[in-house]
Amino acid sequence: MSTARTSATSRNSGIDGAGERFARPVIAMHWLIAVAIIAMLCIGFYMVGLPRGLPFKSDLINFHKSLGITVFLLVLIRVLVRLAYGRPPLPPMRAWQRAAASITQALLYVGMFAMPLTGYLGSSFNKYGTKFWGIALPQWGSDDKHMRQIFFGIHEYLAWIMAALVILHFLGAMKHQLIDRDGLLRRMWP
Repeated sequence: MSTARTSATSRNSGIDGAGERFARPVIAMHWLIAVAIIAMLCIGFYMVGLPRGLPFKSDLINFHKSLGITVFLLVLIRVLVRLAYGRPPLPPMRAWQRAAASITQALLYVGMFAMPLTGYLGSSFNKYGTKFWGIALPQWGSDDKHMRQIFFGIHEYLAWIMAALVILHFLGAMKHQLIDRDGLLRRMWP
């Protein structure tokens, strides 16, 4: 393949010219989503312990909802980019490591979609609904405590799973960086 064609393919693929790193916009989106998810988990775990009736709590809940929907939209864009352009190949590693990485990443993506959906559906079954940065979104049900508890129960359960997956993802990256020293982290480092 000619150099000009390789460069054009690299610009369009979401992968840099070296073929080993993701493109800068994909890297930026990864870290933006990562920071937002960690913030969402911290805010979520914090706010459920706050007593009812605090004005600050309702503001925090509305911020949590808006940020969650924003993360959902960013993840949707990220998935579409990945489907369209792929990703750099993984470095050589044992089959079990490759499987563990693939399973963890797949579960993270499932969680990144399921978390905001269950939160949104849970909010649809209360009188307050969901506002996306101040814009009221459609409610998919009436004020129903039982349905709200089901969706918020799933949401909370998923939050613990997501926290574990984020930690596992981080530990895997650190293993590759500090023990294997295979340069895997460089693919996604800014």
